[in-house]
This record gives sequence, structure tokens and C-alpha cells, in this order.
Amino acid sequence: MANARSLVKRLKSVRNIRKITRTMELIATGRFKKAMDRATEAAAYTKKISEIVGDLGQADLKFSHPLLEERPETKNSVLLVLTSNRGLCGGYNGAVLRNTLRHVQQLKEDGIEFSLEVSGKRGIKFLNFQQIELDRTYIHFEDRPTFAEVDQLGLRFVDDYIAGRIDRLDVSYTRFDSISRQEAVVESILPLSSLAGDSDTKGEGGNVDYEFQPSPQEILEELVPAAFRAKLFKCFLDAAVSEQIARMVAMKGATENADEMAGTLKQQYNRARQASITSELAEIIGGAAALE
Repeated sequence: MANARSLVKRLKSVRNIRKITRTMELIATGRFKKAMDRATEAAAYTKKISEIVGDLGQADLKFSHPLLEERPETKNSVLLVLTSNRGLCGGYNGAVLRNTLRHVQQLKEDGIEFSLEVSGKRGIKFLNFQQIELDRTYIHFEDRPTFAEVDQLGLRFVDDYIAGRIDRLDVSYTRFDSISRQEAVVESILPLSSLAGDSDTKGEGGNVDYEFQPSPQEILEELVPAAFRAKLFKCFLDAAVSEQIARMVAMKGATENADEMAGTLKQQYNRARQASITSELAEIIGGAAALE
């Protein structure tokens, strides 16, 4: 019976773990739906404003915004890494951090000075363990990043780029393409001139002629920074959606594994119990035969 008792304890533990993973799966599902709604709402706006900026970047205008101008040489770069504060989300953080390490190595080989800014406790702990110096860290961006929070970063990046303190801004994050496809990428979002050649954000009509009122300069001064800040915010929204999908899939897999393990333990317990009963019956029959 000692073996049977051990199996009962293990079965109880597995069932308790199954309850936890199932609950976490349901929570991640609820958060995913909310995060996806926010990302979907922002995607249309970001895509359209990126199309306009891309067309303006190709247009023959006498006025150009500093955020649209590429530096002749990239000397100072910023790498912003978006990871999660919590674990139990499969390979979500691992894919982002592998890309980050490769990009850091490439920056070093190219001789580009860079500063590293990391959002998320998981990324901070990993990069600290790798003994990579971090210039800024953020842990307040949860699964519902607000535009006001992200905009504080965006305004600082805009000021630094216009002032010439940085020549490029790269973001290492997980891009949300669909429910079944998320991809860890390192994307350059400054300068915005890169949007002009992006097939995903280019307008369907190719080069578009715009009529400006009151003037191209006044419109571009408002539109171009808004396009960059919207793009940065979408990176955070994509990361939030992808994190919840990864956690949902991981917890679903853990729940299924717990169900399978519970079934196996139940079978083992039944065999052990049957063997114990058979042994006890054999002893009883043997004792009765000895008394005859």
C-alpha cells in the first residue's frame, strides 16, 4: 500500500497543478482578447499614417522633417528591448533575447556606439546575467500599456534624434501578425524614411499627389512625430498581444500534459491497488487452507 499511497499523493499534486494551469490559461485568454482588440484598433491608424508618411518621404517636397532624414553615418544607436515581467509564456522572451544578443554583437562589430533600454523583468535579469550594461530599464509596462506611458519614451526619442544625440532607434520585440503567427524581430523605427520603401505600409496607389492646407511644413511638423509615436505604441501593443498568446498556448499545453499525467498515474494506482487486493486474497486463501 505504500506505493499506492505515494501514487495518490502524486495524483493529487498533479490535479492541483492542473487547476492552476487551467486558471492561468483562462486568464491569459481573457487578457489576450482585450489586448488584441486594442492592437487591432491601433493597427489601422498606424498603417494609414505610415502610408502617408511613406508617400511624403518619396514626394518631391521643398520641406522635409528631421525624422525623415537618414544620417550619412550611424554613430550612436538606441536598442529598445520589449520583454515580459512574468514568465510561464513559453519561448516568448527567449526569441526576443536571442535576437537582441545577435543585434548587440552586430553593433559591436560595426563599431556603432549604442545604448540599451530594456522593458520587462525577464529581459533585465537575463541581460544582467550576460553582464551587458543597461542604460535604462522599465518594469511598469504591463499587458495594457497606455499611450501616455509610451508617449513619454517617444517624445524623448524624437528630441534626441532631432538634436543629433542618436542616429537610429531599433526595437527588439515580438511582432503580432495574426493569432497563429507572431515573429520576434529587430525593427528600425527611426529614421522614418525607412517607411517609404516598406511594401507593407506603402500606399496602393504608389506615388500620391497631396494638396496641403494650410502648408506642408505645418502639417509635416505634426504628422511625422505622430507617425513615429503611433509606430512605437504599436510595438508595445504587439508585444503585449504576443505575450498573452504565448502564455495561453504554454498553459494550454501544461494543462493537457497534466491531464495525461493524471491518467497515467490513475492507471498505475489501479494496478497497484489490484495487486495489493490480489496479494491479500492470496494470503487469506493460503491461511484458510493451512487451517484445514
